[in-house]
Amino acid sequence: MIKIVLMVVALFSLLSANVYNFNFKKVANGIECVIGDFNPPTKENKGFVNNSCFIDIGDGLVVIDPGPSFEFAKEFSTKAKEITGKDVKAVVVTNYHDDRLFGASYYVNKKIPIIAHKNIVADIKNNPQKYERMKRVLSKEDYKGTKVVTPNVLFDKEYDINGTKRVVKLLKLSPVSEEKSDIVVWVPDSKFLFAGNIVFNNRALNYTKHSNIKGWLEAIKKIEALKPKIVIGGHGSIIGKDAYKTTKEYLQALQTQVKKAYDNNVDLADIAKHLHLEKFKDLKHVKELNIHNATHYYNQLDWE
Repeated sequence: MIKIVLMVVALFSLLSANVYNFNFKKVANGIECVIGDFNPPTKENKGFVNNSCFIDIGDGLVVIDPGPSFEFAKEFSTKAKEITGKDVKAVVVTNYHDDRLFGASYYVNKKIPIIAHKNIVADIKNNPQKYERMKRVLSKEDYKGTKVVTPNVLFDKEYDINGTKRVVKLLKLSPVSEEKSDIVVWVPDSKFLFAGNIVFNNRALNYTKHSNIKGWLEAIKKIEALKPKIVIGGHGSIIGKDAYKTTKEYLQALQTQVKKAYDNNVDLADIAKHLHLEKFKDLKHVKELNIHNATHYYNQLDWE
């Protein structure tokens, strides 16, 4: 009889085990974050490649980037309440990517406001292929409940979330940086800035046909102007006032080198020979992404 009970308990524990084993890191008073894997979504990391945070605003929590699945958001919310004793009051999505947006499907069922830049509506509509990969990565059980949710509170340049203890500011720093819907989250009282996909660390950034190198650098210049004490990017484990610098320096080097090659009539097929980005060799996936990034920027120069 005892063996049967133990087997039932073990089975129940297995069935109720979390998919994501979060390791929350306190980065400021009332602000804690989880750091995603540095690889693309895989079966091993279960799509958890994003950084996500919660901010205690006094009368509740603000979640930054609800993650890659319904289950992710559910477990994140549960753990955040265990830590703080408070419920989620609002959810912020810093761009339309699946690893940031999909978790909104959990919060929308609870009638919690999901806030994003107004450009996210077009970004979601124009990039349906972006929402296919998690289906391939996650099991049917882990993917259950996950769907594309269009945020229900949209803003243009700035939006304030007011709590009883602090205000959280959502800022659009540039018309286009990596994506049209990119925003940052700024907490003035602690000088904390969540930079979303404007800042990458530990892994190379992904410059796409949607990206704008001038706009991206403009956004970083505005981050510098805020004089943050704590910066965390959308990807990577580096947290600190200079966490944006690797992204800035990489973009500047890419811009200078590709523009020089283009002006010298270097053929796109030979662009690799004109890239000197050894300084960034320790970034994960940089070898493959250097060519990818240079190609997209070169093609943009062609259109200009």
